[in-house]
Amino acid sequence: MATIMKKVDAVIVGFGWTGAIMAKELTEAGLHVVALERGPMQDTYPDGNYPQVIDELTYSVRKKLFQDVSKETVTIRHSVNDIALPNRQLGAFLPGNGVGGAGLHWSGVHFRVDPIELRMRSHYEERYGKNFIPKDMTIQDFGVSYEELEPFFDYAEKVFGTSGQAWTVNGQRVGEGKGGNPYAPDRSSHFPLESQKNTYSAQLFQKAAADVGYKPYNLPSANTSGPYTNPYGAQMGPCNFCGFCSGYVCYMYSKASPNVNILPALRQVPNFELRPNSHVLKVNLDSTKRKATGVTYIDAQGREIEQPADLVILGAFQFHNVRLMLLSGIGKPYDPITGEGVVGKNFAYQNMATIKAYFDKDVHTNNFIGAGGNGVAVDDFNADNFDHGPHGFVGGSPMWVNQAGSRPIAGTSNPPGTPAWGSAWKRATADYYTHQVSMDAHGAHQSYRGNYLDLDPVYRDAYGLPLLRMTFDWQENDIKMNRFMVEKMGKIAEAMNPKAIAVLGKKVGEHFNTASYQTTHLNGGAIMGTDPKTSAVNRYLQCWDVHNVFVPGASAFPQGLGYNPTGLVAALTYWSARAIREQYLKNPGPLVQA
Repeated sequence: MATIMKKVDAVIVGFGWTGAIMAKELTEAGLHVVALERGPMQDTYPDGNYPQVIDELTYSVRKKLFQDVSKETVTIRHSVNDIALPNRQLGAFLPGNGVGGAGLHWSGVHFRVDPIELRMRSHYEERYGKNFIPKDMTIQDFGVSYEELEPFFDYAEKVFGTSGQAWTVNGQRVGEGKGGNPYAPDRSSHFPLESQKNTYSAQLFQKAAADVGYKPYNLPSANTSGPYTNPYGAQMGPCNFCGFCSGYVCYMYSKASPNVNILPALRQVPNFELRPNSHVLKVNLDSTKRKATGVTYIDAQGREIEQPADLVILGAFQFHNVRLMLLSGIGKPYDPITGEGVVGKNFAYQNMATIKAYFDKDVHTNNFIGAGGNGVAVDDFNADNFDHGPHGFVGGSPMWVNQAGSRPIAGTSNPPGTPAWGSAWKRATADYYTHQVSMDAHGAHQSYRGNYLDLDPVYRDAYGLPLLRMTFDWQENDIKMNRFMVEKMGKIAEAMNPKAIAVLGKKVGEHFNTASYQTTHLNGGAIMGTDPKTSAVNRYLQCWDVHNVFVPGASAFPQGLGYNPTGLVAALTYWSARAIREQYLKNPGPLVQA
């Protein structure tokens, strides 16, 4: 028998970026908010205490901050004709666990969005015709414009303490010759902090990219270039380029996280409560199945608890938002055979390629230093900044050097042909460890009819509930785009005049591999849109079928972006929170009429 808690105004599932932003916004509106985080309490102190946190074995190899896949995971298969098996060893992606979620262990690359990617289908049909998009590609528009989101991008950057260089501000060019991105959309204000200094690797990339005719710019980074105090009064210190960033707690208070940038302010208000070690099992619905009454969760003692609430926010990681909707009976599950249903539809990822350039010993790149969001990029082949017509694929990719810190266990890389062990391997490691540059094509990934999420009919988690099943593989469009980007990025690598080059791109017919890390940028499954027949949530991230459930996060993306998703996730969450505060609370009900 579940213990029933006192009813609150809002319950939030998950306390990463989306949960923290929603908690701050809703408590400011006067609501009594309870946030439920399934993982433990964790914070910069003591969890990021120096020098204990500078531990590659604990964090990078044994993955301390990540999800325990022995208790809950996803099953994975390439197609409906395959048998899905549980993913019991973290590899391709790394979902976070505990207070802060993936927002605690992320790198800090903090983009906005290319406006074209918010209206992908409309744009491609207008420029290239309806037949250009493959029949099995299910991309669609977000249902919201860049102009509508710009104030929320701006505010999120101020909360994060983002370092960067604008290209234009209110239509005035300010970034030429200073590291601005000529392809960036207009902004209403400058970045809160100037760009970080560039590592030598980034400087080499910058010169080589310019030499081959591209337009390099400084990456926007949620790693501070100087001291900063955000609008909530949270203080940050300047990044010292320690190299222990992605996958770690920042002991310098220099990397933006929910723990550093929002939680201190929430701790000061009496109408907020954070309950860690609270694993939500489902959203509870009334007899009509059209209204949520709260959630049921398991606490640290293994007790079943029911938390009644007027408003439910699913602010967990992308996988978990989708799974909770399926477990709770919110929305119609997607069927890839008929194409009907919406929950689980349009699962998408990131389409990565990497080139490594190896130099003689007189070129010192010092890979062991770095900051998670630091680097230099080019957008010449991102979004639709080039003519796709002759190339026959949809999507684009920024390319960059993002030196986040290459540590000796996981970061050792040698030229092709080097033996995997022995004296020759040792010599190569000594010769190349601090004399190499790694560059990436961070490609957008499109959604397809056959890539989707549903509940596994066989495997269950530690609580007896079905695991989420991921049906996913690379498609012809993905590989065609990836190979194109490798060719373009290869010109930058060659212009650096290295001693050797290694290319890690996709081969024709290649399948998705769960073993090697790619990104944790997982998208879709509870996508936003303007039509309840093709989307799970409306343009304000409100469930079409259950009006008092909102689902912020990358689960709302109809397809993957060229840029990292966190900036858009934050802006959409602030956008949704504004709609709740100014519209929903005054008149609870659907914000968009179907």
